[in-house]
Amino acid sequence: MLYVIGDLHLSLNSDKKMDVFPGWEGYVERIRKGFSLLKAEDTCVLAGDSSWGMSLEESLEDFRFIDSLPGSKIILKGNHDYWWNTAAKIQAFFQKNDITTIRVLHNNAFPAEGAWICGTRGWMLADPEAANHDAKIMRRELMRLEMSLKAAGEGEKLCFLHYPPKTKAAEFTQLIELMKDYGVRRCWYGHIHRMGSHNAFVGEYKGIEFRLIASDLMDFTPRLIEPCESIKIVPC
Repeated sequence: MLYVIGDLHLSLNSDKKMDVFPGWEGYVERIRKGFSLLKAEDTCVLAGDSSWGMSLEESLEDFRFIDSLPGSKIILKGNHDYWWNTAAKIQAFFQKNDITTIRVLHNNAFPAEGAWICGTRGWMLADPEAANHDAKIMRRELMRLEMSLKAAGEGEKLCFLHYPPKTKAAEFTQLIELMKDYGVRRCWYGHIHRMGSHNAFVGEYKGIEFRLIASDLMDFTPRLIEPCESIKIVPC
């Protein structure tokens, strides 16, 4: 079975502690309990902000914790994943440290449960013309998502992002249109936590179903992704 969760914000070897914030008390053990519903053959997508570590080495204890959880995990980049490096260097680091259940979603796609896991970090919702820096990053994220979608084979393309492609006030129009062009009908994103969830968009827009899966909004429990044939509102 396939699951998804975002924004674990682990910090087992860093000074950043999320449990000082309301609703995050004891969150590491709550994550462990939430993952207990998974089996070894299941897969969970981690939609960014997995570790507060500033480097791969500083994040090692967080990766070991993730590795100890049931199932396979597929991670993508979030805005606080300062440890992020090239996919090859990340996978080499995992291999060196005997981390066997984590794979990296970056310019690629993975088959799971008859569908394809695709995605990228995305970017903050802003006018691309407002700053050349933002426009450059947005073009790069569009390119990375298209590479991921192109890498997918036959079957439903499931899209996972860290940043929301749409809120109640704004949208990343080019990214949404790209998903439409490749037939994406379901998209999950994180980044927005409980304090800002009133601004989040959840529901169907332009034929795509959007879901917010930040961990503190789901009691730190991965959400099951239902098979395509069980989703009546989304044509396959």
